[in-house]
Amino acid sequence: MLSAKYAQFYNKVVKTVPQKNIITDPLRTVTFGTDASFYRLNPKIVINVENEQEVRQILFQANKLRLPVTFRAAGTSLSGQAISDSILVRLGEGWRKYNILDHARKIQLEPGIIGSDANAILAAFDKKIGPDPASIDSAKIGGILANNASGMCCGIEQNSYQTLESIRVVLADGTHVDTASESSRSDFETTHGYLLKTLSRIRARVLKAKQLRERIGYKYKIKNTTGYSLNALIDFEDPYEIMSHLMIGSEGTLGFISNVILK
Repeated sequence: MLSAKYAQFYNKVVKTVPQKNIITDPLRTVTFGTDASFYRLNPKIVINVENEQEVRQILFQANKLRLPVTFRAAGTSLSGQAISDSILVRLGEGWRKYNILDHARKIQLEPGIIGSDANAILAAFDKKIGPDPASIDSAKIGGILANNASGMCCGIEQNSYQTLESIRVVLADGTHVDTASESSRSDFETTHGYLLKTLSRIRARVLKAKQLRERIGYKYKIKNTTGYSLNALIDFEDPYEIMSHLMIGSEGTLGFISNVILK
């Protein structure tokens, strides 16, 4: 039986998400208590999401009630970040749209596409995506980006961080922003200008602190997928670029990646 806050959350999101996609039965939620790691946490609610609007509503309601949310794509991670003892949000059967752009110099992908399937799409153009994790035959784009997947071949020059062109994300308050869209950027600046200004201020402080700036630069000259991509603070001046690249490797803690364009 759900506690009062989780029951309140359920009653709100069931108005947007089909009831069949919301799992609360303990005999079923327990099956999502593990990923490819050796950890176990039993979620109270599992939700299979089919579109961005559902994600926005889930995050909006969870944020109001201060309930933790964890995202899960294929669940191939060995580190346990795709499990939760609260609300687990899983990609449903959709999220597989794609577009070939700029004569196959770029590809637009939804987070449910498996990495090797993206490469199969690009094979006709003699292209591939940069990141090549060992789990590429099962890992989905959402998880690949959220973990800044690289692999043995792409090193630090063609990983998720370096090949990112633009991103569409949903933040904790349910707001979405598409960095490839001027109108979306303009709307976001109107409602969340404080966030962009804060990122610029943090960048200025980092650049001013010579020892810290050099430390960050050194740490990301080598393969480093541990923690947030703080190199975004010294690599980019545009706060949208900083925000976008901080999302890469953030393991779902900063936002939900609903669409991406990769070089």
